[in-house]
Amino acid sequence: MKVLILGHKGMLGSDLFLRLLAFHDVTGRDINDFDITSLEDCQKVISDTEPDIVINAAAYTDVDGCESNRDKCFSVNAEGVKNITLSCRERGIRIVHFSTDYVFDGKKRGPYLEDDTCCPINVYGQSKLAGEQYLKQLSDNFLLIRSAWLYGRNGKNFVKTIVQKARTEKYLEIVDDQVGSPTFTWDLAGAVQLLIEGQHTGIFHITNRGNCSWYEFALKILRFAGVTGVTVKPIKSDKLARPANRPHYSVLNCQKFFQSTGKAMRYWQVAVDDYIGKVIL
Repeated sequence: MKVLILGHKGMLGSDLFLRLLAFHDVTGRDINDFDITSLEDCQKVISDTEPDIVINAAAYTDVDGCESNRDKCFSVNAEGVKNITLSCRERGIRIVHFSTDYVFDGKKRGPYLEDDTCCPINVYGQSKLAGEQYLKQLSDNFLLIRSAWLYGRNGKNFVKTIVQKARTEKYLEIVDDQVGSPTFTWDLAGAVQLLIEGQHTGIFHITNRGNCSWYEFALKILRFAGVTGVTVKPIKSDKLARPANRPHYSVLNCQKFFQSTGKAMRYWQVAVDDYIGKVIL
């Protein structure tokens, strides 16, 4: 297939590019190549490459920054998706788009299913939900993938931050009242490849298997990185006083992916150990 990846230099986009390049004709475009908030730009970048499938890995992901930059957040995460979807629809092109666990409010007592009611509690989640709605309203040939707690080779992420801080600080405070599923972008990209090549459409939840709190995640990171002599204290979210609210529970049910592909994602502990060994150490 001829694949166009938008946001191919980002954390997820770069792994998608590497994963798919070995099997398909892949082209990448990023922020310096086009303006996702411009319909004309989106139409041009898609018409110039004439892909069979467009993968949108471009997004404004600064969760706290979204609270004070609502217009920019919605212009990229909602209007940008609308522009790409319209550009694909007029050419009959399949579109793959990514959303987040933050479209849910975190009040459910079990893992969220694809058709559970969305009720975001921060601007970032609201913008991603608006993007989902544009995609579903304007296209009948899409793959919408929700994931969570991403980390990868490129860009900032929680794993890199914890390791870097632990090498200079001997005391860390990490929240223990937010639970989710850490997900390695390399694994997510592999799952996306399976869905694309299997011609699957609709909404899928995909994360690494299992779940933990940020505090539990930090402890595993330090253990796998071989960092000692650091005290890690669990704290509650309200102590951080961050601009954006976070759902306390945002674990996604990924059974649909397993039933559709016959493949199970790695456990998050295995994935993060692999990531630290290959990327950080």
